[in-house]
Amino acid sequence: MRVFRLDDLEAERARGRGAYLRFLKERNISAGLFALSPGDTDPQTPHAQDEIYQVVSGRARLTVGDETTTVGRGSVVYVPAGVPHRFHDITEELRVLVVFSPPED
Repeated sequence: MRVFRLDDLEAERARGRGAYLRFLKERNISAGLFALSPGDTDPQTPHAQDEIYQVVSGRARLTVGDETTTVGRGSVVYVPAGVPHRFHDITEELRVLVVFSPPED
C-alpha cells in the first residue's frame, strides 16, 4: 500500500515550480496533481490515455471536445483518450487529482 497526502503532494509540486506533479506510475495506472491559478493558461494537449479528473479545490470551466461545464471541489470528470480538453476561466486556485489509464509516459 502507498498513501499520499494532498498537502505533501502540493508542497512537492510547488517546489518543482511546475503545474503538474506525477506521484504514481504503475503498470496499469498513473496519477498526478495538477494546479492552475486564475489567469493561467492550461497547456494540455490530447492524451493517448483515458483520464479522470477529481477537483480537490478551486473553480474553473472545463471544455472537453464540444462540451463545456463549470467544475469545482468535488467534481469528477472522465476525459476519453484523444479528446481535446482544457481548463479555462479559472476563478479560484485550482487543484486537480488526475488519474491516467494506461499510465502516462
